[in-house]
Amino acid sequence: MKSFFTKIFAPILNALENAEGDYAYSPSHRKILIVMGLLFLIISGVALYFSLLINQMAGLLPVILFGAIGVICLVVALLGSDKAVAKIWRNRN
Repeated sequence: MKSFFTKIFAPILNALENAEGDYAYSPSHRKILIVMGLLFLIISGVALYFSLLINQMAGLLPVILFGAIGVICLVVALLGSDKAVAKIWRNRN
C-alpha cells in the first residue's frame, strides 16, 4: 500500500528527495511534521464548516490552501525519506 501511495505522490517526493549535499535529520522533525499536517487539516475543516454555514464561496480559498499544506506535510512525513523531511525543514550541514 505504501508503494502505491509513493507512486501517486512521486512528483512531490521526488522534488524533495533529489537534493544534493549533506542534511541534518532528527526523528522529532518527522513527528512535528505529522502534527503540523494534522493541524492544517483541522484548520481546513473548520474553515470549510464556517464557509458552508454562511454560504460564502470565497471561504473555499483557505480550505484549499490549508488542505494542500496539510496533505503535503503528511505525505512527506509518512512517505518521504529522511532527506525529504530534512529538505522541507531546510536542515542542511
